[in-house]
Amino acid sequence: MASNSMGLEEEPIMPLEGKRSRPQWRPVARRVEYHDDDEDTKPKRYDVFINHRGADTKRTVARLLYDQLEHLSGGAIRSFLDNMSMRPGDHLEESIFGAVRECGLAVAIFSKRYCDSDYCLRELAALVEARKTIIPVFYDVQPSDLVLPPELLESGEHPPRDIERFRFALREAKRTAGLGLTYDHATEYVPYYTPAVISAFISCHCRHSRMTGLFSACSDLAELVSAIANAVMERIQEMQSAQQPRQMIVSRL
Repeated sequence: MASNSMGLEEEPIMPLEGKRSRPQWRPVARRVEYHDDDEDTKPKRYDVFINHRGADTKRTVARLLYDQLEHLSGGAIRSFLDNMSMRPGDHLEESIFGAVRECGLAVAIFSKRYCDSDYCLRELAALVEARKTIIPVFYDVQPSDLVLPPELLESGEHPPRDIERFRFALREAKRTAGLGLTYDHATEYVPYYTPAVISAFISCHCRHSRMTGLFSACSDLAELVSAIANAVMERIQEMQSAQQPRQMIVSRL
């Protein structure tokens, strides 16, 4: 069996007996299957993107919210949290901004050092520009605190266009109804937790809601996380309900 210049396989036509002639060849069609290797490299679909400043909230609000959404949905809701959703070897830019493009909605957790982070601001700007539904969470900050620090403005590392993108995204967040928790630093303990005790917080809220000190802070945090998770669940249900009539119309067509 041979192949011609076009890639078609050919099989010989044998000459009739008694005649000396060179074998002739005729093309024979063969089915060729191609496998799209790009399927494995496409961004994964996420229901929720958790935009946060890791130094402030990775071991508090962000991780608690990730776990609570998984618990409430029985694993049906897929949330993107960088340290939980990325594997060693994943490209940061592709993974993070691919998840931004593919997510259904986002939770932006604003904290003391949020605006110091280039990644936080770029993620927020990308979410706003993609017209994603964003639920703002103000963790120990007020909306008025969301301003770009002088160090970022004076560094010269960001072109004027990016500075304006960041400012516009922050303005949009301030104009959006959200949830918040603020501590009185003079009298209250601001919690910082290790992964070993994260799972205890939600139940801790039920048992110690009237206690002071650590348990009071724990209660406030658990209540905040529950409120965020419930808001996310409601939004996802609304989005799914809105998609069902469209799917029915398409199926009828």
